[in-house]
Amino acid sequence: MKLRIADPIEILVDRDVAAVRAEDASGSFGILPGHADFLTALEISVVSWRDDAGAAGYCAVRNGIFTVRGGDTIEIATREGHVGDDLDTLQSVVLARYREQVEAERTERTGSARLRMRAIRRMVEALQGSGAGIVR
Repeated sequence: MKLRIADPIEILVDRDVAAVRAEDASGSFGILPGHADFLTALEISVVSWRDDAGAAGYCAVRNGIFTVRGGDTIEIATREGHVGDDLDTLQSVVLARYREQVEAERTERTGSARLRMRAIRRMVEALQGSGAGIVR
């Protein structure tokens, strides 16, 4: 099978593999040659594979879209990926960093939403105080 993993900047992995494991919201799953066409959204996780000689490879992904086509082509488009040989390092360091980034983005979105709501309330108060646009 052909495995290709890409982020917006580069192709991280482009190689022949015998098997692939990944993780979506429903849990971990594996893909072998001849698998039916398949599409799923990946969680922050490590995608692993083995080549025909049995050598393992790993790529930490920050979410993504996982596609199987024709039983022999696997493509992963991810927001951010990091290829490594050491599974423990990818799981402890890279995935932790991805999760921290997601939490920071969530905190920023929450703060931004609060500021917008505060501005809207002040505009409404100002309009009500001036009597502009109010029909009685």
